Amino acid sequence: MDRRKFIKNSCTACLSAVVVTGLLSSCTATRYTSGTLGKDGLTIDANEFIQKGKQGYRSFIIIRNESLQYPICVYRFSVNNYSALWMRCTHQGTELQASGDRLHCPAHGSEFDNKGAVKTGPADKMLRGFPVTVSNNQIFIDLKAI
Repeated sequence: MDRRKFIKNSCTACLSAVVVTGLLSSCTATRYTSGTLGKDGLTIDANEFIQKGKQGYRSFIIIRNESLQYPICVYRFSVNNYSALWMRCTHQGTELQASGDRLHCPAHGSEFDNKGAVKTGPADKMLRGFPVTVSNNQIFIDLKAI
């Protein structure tokens, strides 16, 4: 194979890989909900985690509610095991971005796992978490401490 043909084939393969990767990552769109705000916290339906038209569950959803200064990311580990994390970076207060089992700070690169532990600095404190209870397919996030 001559050099020109090699370069052309290599570029085509690279572009194809980028396009396929983009399409696959777009298949798992982030789910947003506002929940129902009550006296002591937020309630969301556990069915929010069900992926419509697919088998299985979403690993997380994001609650955006006009009464909250920052969103809350809720991770699902099992039917009765969830974590709810305030999406505010503990370094300088930037709103975090969710990606899989990590929360990432776009300002300075801090990363947190799905339990709120710091994985990469400059942040050095865990994310604020909220107690979560599940009853009758309803997930309650206790916000009394905000």
